[in-house]
Amino acid sequence: MTHLSVNLNKIGLLRNSRGRDYPNLIHMAERTLGLGAFGITIHPRPDQRHATYQDAHDLKALLKRFPGAELNIEGFPDAQFLEVVLEVEPDQCTLVPDDPNQLTSDHGWNLARDQDALRPVIAQLKAKGIRVVLFMDPDADSMAMAKEVGADRVELYTEGYANAFGQENFNDTLRQYQHAAQAALDAGLTVNAGHDLDLNNVQALCEQGRIAEVSIGHALTTEALDMGWDNVVKAYLERLN
Repeated sequence: MTHLSVNLNKIGLLRNSRGRDYPNLIHMAERTLGLGAFGITIHPRPDQRHATYQDAHDLKALLKRFPGAELNIEGFPDAQFLEVVLEVEPDQCTLVPDDPNQLTSDHGWNLARDQDALRPVIAQLKAKGIRVVLFMDPDADSMAMAKEVGADRVELYTEGYANAFGQENFNDTLRQYQHAAQAALDAGLTVNAGHDLDLNNVQALCEQGRIAEVSIGHALTTEALDMGWDNVVKAYLERLN
């Protein structure tokens, strides 16, 4: 079984576009958890164009009503992000190498270059009891280093997988991701995955049992325009089970 964490950034973007609290992100989180989702993810960027730092605090309060459910906060570990995360103390923090002006995440950490900057950050988060995940490209050779710098998990960046789905190179790409996932497991890490996963492609990635958790937001929100929010969340849970 692979756990589903629903990323609510696009709900925040829709809310913020009108300057009102509608749709209400916390209500959507409550609805999603009530349907059986394992967790909620947000990725508050410095401009707070979708999920906000206040959302992080409000979601933490909500999660107290759902024993066993988890809050995952993603982002680049600048001073403000770290201050919020250390205050909120989510179950999981996924560190992503985003530029402040980046439209969306598009690459994993280069640990040969970034390890010295990441080590104290990871140590600080883990001292608060927060599980630490590093957003990584599907490079099997990098997984041991992710463990060595102190990460508990990696999240495989899956845009390449999603782009290959249905194409001639899909089987080769799937093997690359499965190889990277196995290397992470062999290193003592747990494996998450996310980015451009959808109802069509998520099952093939997860069916071999190496992926513990997927974080899905953009596709899920888009699919809900056709199917309805509740139906889409239930459909993901069926595929991941």
